[in-house]
Amino acid sequence: MEFKKVVVAGGGVLGSQIAYQAAYCGKDVTIWLRSEGSIGRTQPKLDQLEKDYKAAIELMNTPNGKSPANWCRGLASMDSFNAEECIKKAEAAHKNIKLELDLAKACKDADIIIESMAEITQEKIAFYKKLAPLMEEKTILVTNSSTLLPSTFAPYTGKAEKYCSLHFANHIWKQNLAEVMAQDKTDPKIFDEVMKFALEIGMIPVPVLKEKSGYLLNSLLVPFLLCGMDLVANGVSDPASVDKAWKLGTGAPRGPFEIIDVVGLTTAYNIVEKYQKVPGLISPLLKKMMLPYGFKNIAKMLKEKIDEGKLGASSGEGFYKYK
Repeated sequence: MEFKKVVVAGGGVLGSQIAYQAAYCGKDVTIWLRSEGSIGRTQPKLDQLEKDYKAAIELMNTPNGKSPANWCRGLASMDSFNAEECIKKAEAAHKNIKLELDLAKACKDADIIIESMAEITQEKIAFYKKLAPLMEEKTILVTNSSTLLPSTFAPYTGKAEKYCSLHFANHIWKQNLAEVMAQDKTDPKIFDEVMKFALEIGMIPVPVLKEKSGYLLNSLLVPFLLCGMDLVANGVSDPASVDKAWKLGTGAPRGPFEIIDVVGLTTAYNIVEKYQKVPGLISPLLKKMMLPYGFKNIAKMLKEKIDEGKLGASSGEGFYKYK
């Protein structure tokens, strides 16, 4: 099928990025939001994304632009890069994204709907129940959930055979990974169509062949971040030293606390809460090896910073301060 109209449900950090990236790649994009307040929070994100895209394109157009640290794979291939054309696409994307409060209007004639709402099970279920009678036959439905399994929500979608996960990494114009994960009732043809859609919006899709909370990326990333926080929350070291140890020892560009500041401390706190409440997300052996002091002190450390308004890079301060 041809994907022309894309609807993103939710205008958070990733919802806004998904919408902007799809619009940059020429799709007709609508973001559905629940309230006027949501519009007030989403529009500034879109305004900032235009600046981020343009800054990235300008950097790509410098002598050092083709280095791995500076090249944004989601914006252009090196072989066909034209800075002027990319700038035009970024400006067009900003102008052409529509914000809509009426769910029926938003979903009319949609080829694909991407649910990108908060990781709260009951809120997602309520959304799918509201959405189910409004979807057209042709519409494919995906979730960008990072921890919740699509099989949890498939019964509420009204079209489980056309439903799967499509998970993006933060800063998707640069980290252009898309993880596609099916649930038991997903039609294999739909799975292939979602893989194709990911390519159409500049992503590199990877298949996840079995349902796994955390997919591929977060199954690796979350234990790593938890281990880093464990070292600081329990007085073993400090954030800068932990980050330095990781970067010098592995050559990685960022340490765990730099990553947490980008992801946001609220997201990190929600993940910690989920991991300590849901048995089996981390095996007892791994939990004993990685987190000998448990989750309590990590949650406390994050909560104290959140209560102080230190939410990460987006707020100007998390574990580090930002201009």
